[in-house]
Amino acid sequence: MGLTVLVVDDSAVTRAVIKKSLSMAGLDIGTIYEASNGLEALRVLEDAWIDLVFADLQMPEMNGVELVERMARDSLLVSIPVVVVSADPNQQRAEELARLGVRAFIRKPFRPEGLKQIVCDVLAYDGEKKHA
Repeated sequence: MGLTVLVVDDSAVTRAVIKKSLSMAGLDIGTIYEASNGLEALRVLEDAWIDLVFADLQMPEMNGVELVERMARDSLLVSIPVVVVSADPNQQRAEELARLGVRAFIRKPFRPEGLKQIVCDVLAYDGEKKHA
């Protein structure tokens, strides 16, 4: 059983690039869910066990900051690691999100091989899914 990942971005191209990069990284990836905004992401999080979330910040309906804030207030969702994938270089926002529990930041555009290292670092991942 591989990792279950949720990719949240309003750009279908970015979601596809993240999915392809994860597949090519040699990680044990199981299911990859997609959402185009924070509201859709919350619906996925209600229905599926997710090991890791990749989220953009700038999205319609509910942006990534609001998603992270909602996850931080939920006793079940707060433990799910979130990696922000964004072109937003705002250091103050990054610090605020880190206080809310965001584990890592990837700047767009990113190098696909960087995703593997992020996953390994965030989950202390060695290629096998770990259960608590």
